[in-house]
Amino acid sequence: MTPGHDPARGRRTAERKGDLRERAILDTCEALLASKGYDAMTVGDIAQGAGITRGALYFYFGSKQEVVTALVARTVEHLWERSRATAKADDPRRAVDAAMRRTVELWNEHGLVMRTAIDLSLTVPEIGELWSRTADLFIAAITAVLERAGVQTGSGPEQAPAMARALCWMIERTFYHASQESRGALGEASATCAHIWLTSAGLPG
Repeated sequence: MTPGHDPARGRRTAERKGDLRERAILDTCEALLASKGYDAMTVGDIAQGAGITRGALYFYFGSKQEVVTALVARTVEHLWERSRATAKADDPRRAVDAAMRRTVELWNEHGLVMRTAIDLSLTVPEIGELWSRTADLFIAAITAVLERAGVQTGSGPEQAPAMARALCWMIERTFYHASQESRGALGEASATCAHIWLTSAGLPG
């Protein structure tokens, strides 16, 4: 071994460089979604924006679709964390308030990625799977809040799991449309969804 040479340190440095390059690719992809849209942007655009060659990009991702899938995965991971936090909150009112506040933050920061995920979820299986898992976690969190508020669990249409599923998809579609308008519209959408959620839980404002 060469004196003073640490192979492990070299690997860590390479890994950090790879992480930074992958982050640059995903950040560029998100910016291009805003400026060009999914259909118009190309692998070449992404590589150029990330400051690498097309060949270097293919070392990380095999296609534009794979880049977007990784971007969606990075984004919804934050939603998964927030859903878990909501499910653990003790007080139902505080849980609803925290869930809606965090959802607004995520849509404000990454609304375009969220809308792209929804748009592609029916045609790109990997994105569909990510979005389905995201919905399942959010439904579980809503179910937990409803049950803590006294809504019965079970399989009936008036019981917590079914109500949570309907609330989840209502929130998704409401935020999808509001995010295309303005930050103010997202705030109003959040207040409306929170009111409906609380009313469903028997906890009107």
